[in-house]
Amino acid sequence: MTSGYAQPALLVIDVQQGLDDPALGVRNNPEAEANIARLLSAWRQEELPIVHVQHNSVEPNSPLRPELPGHAFKEEARPLPGEKHFTKTVNSAFIGTGLQDYLEEEGITSLVIVGLTTDHCVSASTRMAADLGFTAMLIADATAAHGRVGYDGVTYSGEQIHRVNVVSLDGEFCRVLTSDEILLEIATTGDG
Repeated sequence: MTSGYAQPALLVIDVQQGLDDPALGVRNNPEAEANIARLLSAWRQEELPIVHVQHNSVEPNSPLRPELPGHAFKEEARPLPGEKHFTKTVNSAFIGTGLQDYLEEEGITSLVIVGLTTDHCVSASTRMAADLGFTAMLIADATAAHGRVGYDGVTYSGEQIHRVNVVSLDGEFCRVLTSDEILLEIATTGDG
């Protein structure tokens, strides 16, 4: 494989069936998986690098424990043969996975980040990508968050949690784009 990609790798984080568990709260952005599928299709068509990350929870009540059905990838984001796959047990895709070494070995310096959920593993991975020196682009309509009750007793919707997290990442740790915007960038760069 040629090292030194001019195009970014697509980093697909935790698009797993267990994150549909109603106990997690009402989720925003029901189109996230469809947008992730569109991006995967474009990356595959252009033969650009794709990295899948899967959460192997060690929490006793998590639907993402490896022995449970919820651990499985959702159909829209199932890795194809030959696509890189890492598993993790914490929020960041970089801790204990070999992801950083792989990206550096392949000469990949920029990442397009999608997946679930905005406020957990997507945020942690985006922050760490930037801290490690990678150029990060977060695709706002290809991630989502669940609503929940805060420490203050206030109920926060999935949309509120999603937006606040995206806003806090933008400009500091990443550039925030939509699926359409990154697809246009990839198509334009690929033509040149």
